This record gives sequence, structure tokens and C-alpha cells, in this order.
Amino acid sequence: MDYKKAGVDIEAGYKAVELMKKHVQGTMRSEVLNGLGGFSGAFSLAPFMNMKKPTLLSGTDGVGTKLKLAFIMDKHDTIGIDCVAMCVNDVACAGGEPLFFLDYVACGKNIPEKIATIVSGVAEGCKQAGAALIGGETAEMPGFYPEDEYDLAGFAVGIVDQDEMITGADLKAGDVLVGIASSGVHSNGYSLVRKVFPMERKALEVYHECLGKSLGEALLTPTKIYVKALSSLKTGGVTVKACSHITGGGFYENIPRMLKDGVHAVVNKNSYEVPALFKMLAKDGNIEEQMMYNTYNMGLGMIVAVDKADADKAVNLLKAAGETAYIIGEVKEGEKGVTVC
Repeated sequence: MDYKKAGVDIEAGYKAVELMKKHVQGTMRSEVLNGLGGFSGAFSLAPFMNMKKPTLLSGTDGVGTKLKLAFIMDKHDTIGIDCVAMCVNDVACAGGEPLFFLDYVACGKNIPEKIATIVSGVAEGCKQAGAALIGGETAEMPGFYPEDEYDLAGFAVGIVDQDEMITGADLKAGDVLVGIASSGVHSNGYSLVRKVFPMERKALEVYHECLGKSLGEALLTPTKIYVKALSSLKTGGVTVKACSHITGGGFYENIPRMLKDGVHAVVNKNSYEVPALFKMLAKDGNIEEQMMYNTYNMGLGMIVAVDKADADKAVNLLKAAGETAYIIGEVKEGEKGVTVC
């Protein structure tokens, strides 16, 4: 008896690392002090010492049951983008610049080419976020995961000058809410998605005119990374007073998280066109509107609050950065919470 006969192939692990190196290398920043393969990743903070109060920000998350779609479609090259996005968007939401990322892949059987494909998506997400992929772990766990399945999670660290953190402390009645379009369902609510739509490859490969693609393609569209979009507002001179990453819990859970006591957010649901995928999901699943807004991003993956005088400028800066943005509501005095009307 040996480790390989027990289900863990050490040689496959070595091969997976070699295959992923070319993807990881493309994410490197000048602050990275060592290469892939060490016991830890080293990142120099020396270039940031000119900040008055350098403050580290962190975020960790996984992809959730969206992975089931990747298994069914046998498509693994974009799911890593979702993993990165869920972490770095939270860092950016606080005004931070993502610096580096680490991933964790747990699988039933280490197939080097498959692991490298997964990590290629992680690397692509890091490139989009400007973060270095400085480390990770691939755990082969036979008997714990089916051979053809895996889990994927990650951890991001960013930095911001404490005085420039987005906290919501300066929010006031009259401030305007600007929504930035999502790329789709992102990485939340897939347990419900899988109850509504048939989870069979043949059905998922059917083209839908209203989507402009197959249902499987639409559902696997990776989560949008908003790091550069939010940075464009900062460099363009717009102060983001508060910011909400619309993830699990939709509007009703996430928007209040950016509010201080004494202010209330009002969102005009008719201020933008809800994407067809959400309409299809609501219709096919017979899901009430309130539940949709309480579960999904409904086409807006990030919402920022800015001074009324900066609202149009914010929208124009976001459009110049390649995003689709809308003025979707305002901040009023009242009990902390949100009204969607």
C-alpha cells in the first residue's frame, strides 16, 4: 500500500503546479518577492509606505454551487474569475486596491490539466483586478469529493489609506445612487437557479433568443470585477461616499450594509432594464419580485452613493471605463434600510 493506491497522486500534484506556472506568472507585480512553489508568498509593502495610514483590507469567498454548472458543462476556464471577483470586489468596495490573491482547490482526483485550467481562470481574474496570484493549495481528497468534482475558494488582500476608506460615514439625504451593470447572475443564488432550470447538459446547451446565447453560457458568465471601475471614479475626482457589492441577499441585504443610521436608500426599479436572464428565472420559477430582489443582483453588481453634483460625472466616468451605469435612486432621511419601488 502507498499514497497513490490510497487515492492521492503526488506526481499529478507536481505536474499541475508546472502546468499552472505560465498562468500565474502573468499576474506578477513588482512587489512580489518570491516565485510559485514556496511555503508562503512574500509581498513587499515598501512602495506603500508613503501613505499616511496604510490599512490592509481582506476578503475571502468561494464560488458556491455555481460549480455544479461547470461540472455539467465540463467548462472550467472561467470559474476561477468568479472566485477572484467575489473577493476583490469586496476589497474594492471599501476603497482598496487588491494586492495579491491565494486560491484553494479541493478535488476528488487531481487531473493536472483540469487543475491548470481552473487556475488559468483564477489568473485571468487576478489580471483583471491587478492583483498578483502569489500562492495557493491543491488538495486531493479521495473519498471526500467525487473524482470529477472540486471546490474552489480564495483569499484577497488589498490596501488603502485609512483616510480614503469608503465607510458611508458622510452619507446624507439627497445623495444619489449609481448602479453599475452586472454580467449576469454572478456567483449567488445558484441553489435556486438549479431548482428552476433543468440541470442537464442538453437542456443547458439550448440557444435562447432573449439571452443571445445558450442558457448554460449565460449562467456560467463570470462575475464582473469592478476594481478598475471604482478606481476610475477615484482618479476622476468623484468621491464615493458608500458602496455596496450586490451579492447573496440581493438588494435588501446588501444595500443597508453601506448605510449609516438615520438614512434610507430608495431604488427606482424602473431606472434601468432588468436583464432577460432574471426575467426568465422569475417566470420559469414562479418567483415573486420581492424574492428576486432579495436573492439576486437583478442586473446591478455594484451600487455607489455619490454627491448629487457628481452623479452625472460618475456615470460618464464609468462609461469611459467600459461599464454600463445608471442613476437608480437616492438617499433619504429615515430608518436604515432600502425601499425598491
